[in-house]
Amino acid sequence: MPDPARTSTRSQQVPAEFPRYRFSGTHREIGRQYGEACTEAIALHLDLALERLSTGSQVSRQDALDATARYRDFVVEHAWFLDEEIRGVADGAGLSLPEAYLLQLRAELQRPALDPSGSAECTTFAVLPEAAADGTTSLIGQNADLPAFYAHLGVVIEVVPDDGPACLMLTPAGQVSYIGINDRGLGVFANFLHYDGWRTGFPRYLLTRLALQHDTVAEATAAVQAVPRASSRNLIMLDATGVAADIETIPSETASLHPHDGLLAHSNHFLSDELREEERQRPLRLANSQHRYHRMDELLRRHHGSLDMPTMQRILRDRGNVPNALCIAPGDEEDDNITFASVIAQPTIGRLTVAVGPPHEHDYISYEFEDATADVH
Repeated sequence: MPDPARTSTRSQQVPAEFPRYRFSGTHREIGRQYGEACTEAIALHLDLALERLSTGSQVSRQDALDATARYRDFVVEHAWFLDEEIRGVADGAGLSLPEAYLLQLRAELQRPALDPSGSAECTTFAVLPEAAADGTTSLIGQNADLPAFYAHLGVVIEVVPDDGPACLMLTPAGQVSYIGINDRGLGVFANFLHYDGWRTGFPRYLLTRLALQHDTVAEATAAVQAVPRASSRNLIMLDATGVAADIETIPSETASLHPHDGLLAHSNHFLSDELREEERQRPLRLANSQHRYHRMDELLRRHHGSLDMPTMQRILRDRGNVPNALCIAPGDEEDDNITFASVIAQPTIGRLTVAVGPPHEHDYISYEFEDATADVH
């Protein structure tokens, strides 16, 4: 059972900003530093993940932990460096390796295919220079929607390995991959997609770091397409050359969407002609996703040519069409989902601007590579 002292944090006030950490060295050293720095939050995350598996999906602790080994084989084969980091997190946080892996696999282990009702999870966007206010800036990001307690678990981590790109990410404590940018100018953000053909394979959350090993959208797309994926995932990407794409994925297939007038948007339903027939959301949830997609697209196009950081912040704080708003507040949804974080990235200058959610109640804070300071906007 979850520790009451830990789970009581759900009733505490949401922090004003997410804590920021920098980890460097070998991938094992990075993971160990991460585990040591975030031990308490990682332990809380594990407790809450196990609680939701038990109560929401009727998956026992032992069954969940036993299942992680089958997924780990794919991580070792296709992204050994992430296995090293996960092993380091286990060492640093005092977890077993299956417990550390469970945090990377919570979506797959919840068996979402058994419940097509789903929940609202994330609205993403990308803005190319032709649509920006200054004609030179590229922006990418999202409102990240998860159960409300994730506002207590989010961390901003800078990962600086000896042998690859540095990454700056927002992620729930203990996860080695979620959403963010690398120091080569690539940004990768993500949405849930509802599909019932999930299988054992490479975990969906780890696709972000797999993509962030590369310099360009084309290279990242090829890497995502090549791996034997476990589940469905939408990835929206932007690189330093001014190329953006949205990649809808199911385990056996992918489809690409490209900007129109320098703009891209996505929510939680399939938009591509190739995968539209794979949609598995029930009508109410599908309508919610469609409302959010059309609202994001409408606001981006309304401000075409004047999109900048303040304008994007206003868009991501939009509360129009409740309960189908871009910015989800407590009580909007029939479950406990909220916009737990809102992120706007400028990959070419290495900056994440992040608000604890819901963002209409909080300031946006900027985080940069090799800079532990943060500026309030």
